[in-house]
Amino acid sequence: MPRFLRLAVLASGRGSNLQALIDAIAAGELAAEIVGVYSDKADAGALQRARDAGIPAYAITPKQFATRAEFDAALFTRIDAATPDLIVCAGYMRLITGHVVEARRGRIINIHPSLLPAFKGLHTHAQALAAGVPEHGASVHFVTADLDGGPVIAQARVPVLPGDNMETLSARVLAEEHPLLVETVRWLAAGRIVLSETGSSDTGPAEAPIHVDGAPQPPLQLGANRRFA
Repeated sequence: MPRFLRLAVLASGRGSNLQALIDAIAAGELAAEIVGVYSDKADAGALQRARDAGIPAYAITPKQFATRAEFDAALFTRIDAATPDLIVCAGYMRLITGHVVEARRGRIINIHPSLLPAFKGLHTHAQALAAGVPEHGASVHFVTADLDGGPVIAQARVPVLPGDNMETLSARVLAEEHPLLVETVRWLAAGRIVLSETGSSDTGPAEAPIHVDGAPQPPLQLGANRRFA
């Protein structure tokens, strides 16, 4: 049976992935509670989405602090006070200090708009179009000190179509990000995914794919240490 997860969500922008989590919880589709939403931007749309849903929302701006380490210390002190089981970076646009990540190893995930390890960092849709790849997509991965380099948990793929530009490709990927993130959090709540000492592991049956759009997706991308019970 899925355990009830306490989620903290970090977001810098409009918060559409946050909204997907809010809606899934409200519909009884996800055994979780969002205990706080945190942003580095006071005008982030995600904060208003949280407030509209009755979720505590906090803005902590980096310019108030002399260093990234001091900002992260203040941010995660507030996050830790809410005692989350899982921290979800959903459009959070800042690097997190390495020692902060390591202290919460296996408890921070991020959704990234590319098929990692391809196209890390920013402007992923432009990178994909410039590279001429036939498919693009989104990945959910455990956060480590390496930029977009933690073990990948799950991916959703979309075709790159003739005539695509950044707007059309971005919209197609975003439509898959929402169910991908919800399904991945559901698997984490069910205890299906854990981060081992050397990579992430699926404790469920082998070759079990995540289905994000009604069609089978490739099996979970689980890093170097893929093992099954």
